[in-house]
Amino acid sequence: MSEQDKPLLEFPTRFPIKVMGARHDEFSQTIFELVRVHAPDIVAEDIELRISSGGNYVSLTVTVTAISQAQLDEIYRAVTGHPMVKYVL
Repeated sequence: MSEQDKPLLEFPTRFPIKVMGARHDEFSQTIFELVRVHAPDIVAEDIELRISSGGNYVSLTVTVTAISQAQLDEIYRAVTGHPMVKYVL
């Protein structure tokens, strides 16, 4: 296999996904539930929450144990499609 053909990630791997949106009481739980559909092994400790200095926005870093690129793609599609979400990195 050439360097070009090598996958960017080797699975399984711990992979952080940063999700940002307006501050809302249900934001963390909603994102947790969206991700859990595709990564059922996540627990609350896999989520790190930060609130913006102005208090208007929240940033979550959700770290999943990814088993495939397809799984990561599904998580990204689920999260980016939610109306509470502004950005996903």
